[in-house]
Amino acid sequence: LDIVASNRIVDVTEARFDAGIRYGGTVPEDMVAQRLSADVRWVVAASPEYLARFGEPRHPHDLQQHRCVSNRLGNNRIYKWEFERGEEQLTVKVPPLLTVDLAETGVVAILQGFGLMYLPEPLIAEHVSAGRLRLVLTDWASYGPGFYIYYSSRHQVPTGLRLLISLVREMKPLGL
Repeated sequence: LDIVASNRIVDVTEARFDAGIRYGGTVPEDMVAQRLSADVRWVVAASPEYLARFGEPRHPHDLQQHRCVSNRLGNNRIYKWEFERGEEQLTVKVPPLLTVDLAETGVVAILQGFGLMYLPEPLIAEHVSAGRLRLVLTDWASYGPGFYIYYSSRHQVPTGLRLLISLVREMKPLGL
């Protein structure tokens, strides 16, 4: 098993990978895709220390007055934070104090009180349960497509890949 973890948009066929894993909305159309998780809730989180020092945003527009950790997408763009409450939808371009290309790096920063971050809830669920991070703007949380494994429709699926897909589905790491 050879795993490459990257936020870059990679052509798995050209890179000679058996498969890739991405959020549903980013899977290339010419690939076979199989769902691995339920839809993912996107949330804003910060450490209790940060919130005690800088306060809690009450509306997405309040983020303009906060220290934010942004995500750089695989195509090198900075991800805009997406919110929805009922029928109302907002996209907010936050002023990043720090920009990361791997969410895990941003999690380390917010655990240290660096600022607020917008990210998939499953990535920080343990930290929230343990009280190391707190969710804010929860009434504005949005849902996005879950994770999919994808592979070329032009090649036979290797046995190892079929077994990996079965194992992940059996484990249900993010629910399905």
